[in-house]
Amino acid sequence: MSNKLIEFKNVSFRYGEDEPWVLKNVSFAIEDDEWVAIIGHNGSGKSTIAKLINGLLFPQQGEIIIAGKKVTEDTVWDIRKEVGMVFQNPDNQFVGATVQDDVAFGMENRGVSREVMIERINQTLKAVGMQDYRLTEPHRLSGGQKQRVAIASVLAISPSVLILDEATAMLDPSGRKEIMQTVSQLQDKQGLSLITITHDLQEVVQADRVIVMNNGEIWDEAVPRAIFSKKGELRKIGLDVPFVAILADALKEAGIMISQEPLNHEELLEDLWTLHSKT
Repeated sequence: MSNKLIEFKNVSFRYGEDEPWVLKNVSFAIEDDEWVAIIGHNGSGKSTIAKLINGLLFPQQGEIIIAGKKVTEDTVWDIRKEVGMVFQNPDNQFVGATVQDDVAFGMENRGVSREVMIERINQTLKAVGMQDYRLTEPHRLSGGQKQRVAIASVLAISPSVLILDEATAMLDPSGRKEIMQTVSQLQDKQGLSLITITHDLQEVVQADRVIVMNNGEIWDEAVPRAIFSKKGELRKIGLDVPFVAILADALKEAGIMISQEPLNHEELLEDLWTLHSKT
């Protein structure tokens, strides 16, 4: 049976009456426990979708349903209990003098009891590997550590869906990899629905499904492997194709038959090793 957590029904949005439409008649659904990556070039509409899900914006046309409730000004505070967002710059989300103060902040605003609060601080910091930093001042942390704390702060309020809106854009490659591994583990363990919004195709390989935005419309929607196979078309809409996909194409042109579109270097190496063992 289908369990739709988020549903967009013919949603259109623009930032002003004289402005162009940022989203045009967009419809999609996200299930419970599903990981969906929303990708697109800058200005494609992907971050606007995140703000609409969280009730930071409201559509001019169409409707958005979150956990069975239509998003309106009357329901927005209930909706925000279901949705946790982590933004590009974690410094903009910090309010506490220490890591544990920051994780506690959202729970204090919701009237969570002290006993539950302490338990959740311990659980969420452990979940993101930051339990040893609970008394550290946030500004002393690295970029990757700050994003881990931002994720812990959101998890502490027990949302149904976690949205990462370009949350790794300011990190170096190793920091990006760490954060994506962390959220993958969290999604497996906690049964969260996860939405990652990015322009980096490297980040979508673990997602269950990918929605590709282009000029405010859904350009394609498929599993990562199917999206990766459309390299030429992706380049035309301003998206960088992962190196492993380019390498796989070069090998095919050289007469080396790869059995499937590789999602990462490990898959490509395994495919090449299988081919080698047969020769």
